[in-house]
Amino acid sequence: MYITQGRKGKLGMWKYIPVPLGFLGLMTLNYIIAKMMHMDTEAILKQQIELIGKNGLFLELMIPFVVFLGGLLFWVKFVHQQSILSLTTARKKIDWGRVFFIFVLMATFIITSTGLSYYSNPEDYIYNFEPVPFFILLLMAIVLVPIQTSFEEYMFRGYLMQGLGLATKNKWIPLVVTSVLFGVMHAANPEVETLGPIIMVFYIGTGLFLGIITLMDEGMELALGFHAANNLITVLLVTADWTALQTNSILLDVSEPGAGYEILIPVFVIFPLFIFILAKKYKWTNWKDKLFGKIGDEEITEEIIQE
Repeated sequence: MYITQGRKGKLGMWKYIPVPLGFLGLMTLNYIIAKMMHMDTEAILKQQIELIGKNGLFLELMIPFVVFLGGLLFWVKFVHQQSILSLTTARKKIDWGRVFFIFVLMATFIITSTGLSYYSNPEDYIYNFEPVPFFILLLMAIVLVPIQTSFEEYMFRGYLMQGLGLATKNKWIPLVVTSVLFGVMHAANPEVETLGPIIMVFYIGTGLFLGIITLMDEGMELALGFHAANNLITVLLVTADWTALQTNSILLDVSEPGAGYEILIPVFVIFPLFIFILAKKYKWTNWKDKLFGKIGDEEITEEIIQE
């Protein structure tokens, strides 16, 4: 069982408090300061772009995640004395095939849907491709985006999922709490200010989707691959002037931002379709227990899943 992999380290629930509290506290403080000082996030981003360029801003936004991921893995390894493998999966080894399968699946979906949108409404896009800035972005993104997305997955679907599961001795509380916290983490993004609170349905829904596939698959491989594909392909393919990550992407979305039904389509159509595909491919069973079951005090074995 994936959550009980946390028992492979030295337990002590106090150990689970400092890292998430510090990170979420930092996010909350950032949000409060921005609101109290009436900061215009979009204007600040534009000023930074004028000062250091889009690639400079991208690097500035990504570098902290190198520190965050390194700090989290250090804490797990040396404070919990838990292996990174057991934080990642209940399998004997990380299944990179799962990571690459869902990466390709999500990348194909983003490229196809963006292509259809571009040819259906070409007036909504500007062809923004410039070889030198783009290839600099490409090199940075290939390295830094997986680090950024891996930190978020290891924090929410890994560290918090296991810690809350062991503390509450069930699965639905960590699933719900980590999904909500994942959404709240994005509350300071400029997209929220532009599109309104409805986009939180998308953020929390994404967290719920990633939590479900992690619990059903007994590991984070699918969540890691999905999140990396979503962020990497997006920053390379299409961005907009009102998003948190404004890059030298191939396309620039200049359409009027709106918060209509299209924001809900991924949550209520695309994510269930992905779950259906993954369930069929990996032969998921016992849904009720894996998503809502209790976590007992039984000892774990060195090898929980053999494939």
